[in-house]
Amino acid sequence: MQLGFVSAIVAELPLEEVLALAGRLGYECVEVLCWPKGKAERRYAGVSHLDVATLDTAGATRVQDLVARTGVRISALGYYPNPLAGDPEERRNAADHLRLVIDAAALLGLETVNTFIGRDPTRSLEENWPLFRETWPPIIEHARRRGVRVGIENCPMFFSEDEWPGGKNLAGSPAIWRRMFAEIPDPHFGLNYDPSHLIWQMMDEVGPIEEFRSRLFHVHAKDARLDRARLDQVGILAAPLAYHTPKLPGLGSVRWGAFFAALTDARYAGPVCVEVEDRAYEGSLADRERALRQSAAFLRQFVA
Repeated sequence: MQLGFVSAIVAELPLEEVLALAGRLGYECVEVLCWPKGKAERRYAGVSHLDVATLDTAGATRVQDLVARTGVRISALGYYPNPLAGDPEERRNAADHLRLVIDAAALLGLETVNTFIGRDPTRSLEENWPLFRETWPPIIEHARRRGVRVGIENCPMFFSEDEWPGGKNLAGSPAIWRRMFAEIPDPHFGLNYDPSHLIWQMMDEVGPIEEFRSRLFHVHAKDARLDRARLDQVGILAAPLAYHTPKLPGLGSVRWGAFFAALTDARYAGPVCVEVEDRAYEGSLADRERALRQSAAFLRQFVA
């Protein structure tokens, strides 16, 4: 396995400085975010360390030279919109830019693009499924032709009021993953697995690894701390941030020893990228660098 981090947490740095920082902190790789230029709609969104809309062969060569100089590779390109949004224009724009990200990954010689399935939060799972069948087979076929794998993060994207009541990403549970992969069995379609999202949904964060071992393209290392006293007051039907807090690895409820044991048993040998969303470490760039340093120190007991 290779230890990395997601570039969103150092949004203000150019790509060269992101990779240089990763090297100084002892990371082997970085997931590089590639949002389109424009206003961010939520925290950690809108970050673009690589403009895929203008990337050409010369630009790809410059990025590859930068990777060679820093010794830090790109684990994947990341773009996390809502390709199944209720608004047709938002759906279309998300799918169009996702194809550009896939094209950029192919141009750079990368294996993986990470994203969300999406969801119209005002509709049920079954009501979203026809749109999944319409939207996703052509995207995965595009990725297959480019030789790129698409890893779906398992975050339900239900945190804020505008994501109520269903969240903005279908792919939140093993039951739905089975259905996704039954519908689209293409081996270019898989998971970007984040254990923290199973924690706050009261699910086993370790058990699914064996079943989905062939679909594990990428892993996010983030923790979640449950506030049981608060949960007793608001219940699981409350907005999830009412009873849980995203934390750095080791500061929450993820069973990291069992988690990495399952990854090694599954022969997973890919990237494990720290995703910093811990507000206690967001006061300054120095605080965020400290978060990355602390996360690496904790995870090195599992990723040598």
